Amino acid sequence: MEDYLETIVLLSEGDKAARVTEISKARGVKKSSVTSALTKLAQEGLIEHERYGQAKLTAKGERIAQDVFHRHETLRHFLAEILKVDPEVAASDACKMEHTVSPVTSERLTKFVEFVLNRPQGEPDWLKNFNYYLEHGKFPKECVITCQRESDRKG
Repeated sequence: MEDYLETIVLLSEGDKAARVTEISKARGVKKSSVTSALTKLAQEGLIEHERYGQAKLTAKGERIAQDVFHRHETLRHFLAEILKVDPEVAASDACKMEHTVSPVTSERLTKFVEFVLNRPQGEPDWLKNFNYYLEHGKFPKECVITCQRESDRKG
């Protein structure tokens, strides 16, 4: 049901409502499935929907939809931009993961992604080293030298 709310928020602009046909195309499901889901969402007070009409999120539905969308985007950014997962795979995986991540983990992951991607100093060295490792299957020489120096200082 969260996916339907997220789809409605993505298809809606401002006060515009989403049509069953648009939701059906976006979700890749039959119109009858959309109608059934919309009926359930309306019963739960998450949307306003009349038979054969458009679906419009209620305030409660909007909050839930925005939360799902936010979790999805955070996970997608983490997977695609930090772990360098193919963007299509990242989007698909984020869609699956967004429903199981706790609010605490989601908030912490959001902060992590913001911290890494918005650093005033640019891309951190550890991320550059990770990208090198992904590409070459081994640590870059600079990383090995730095790690050895740190180990020598501690030991």
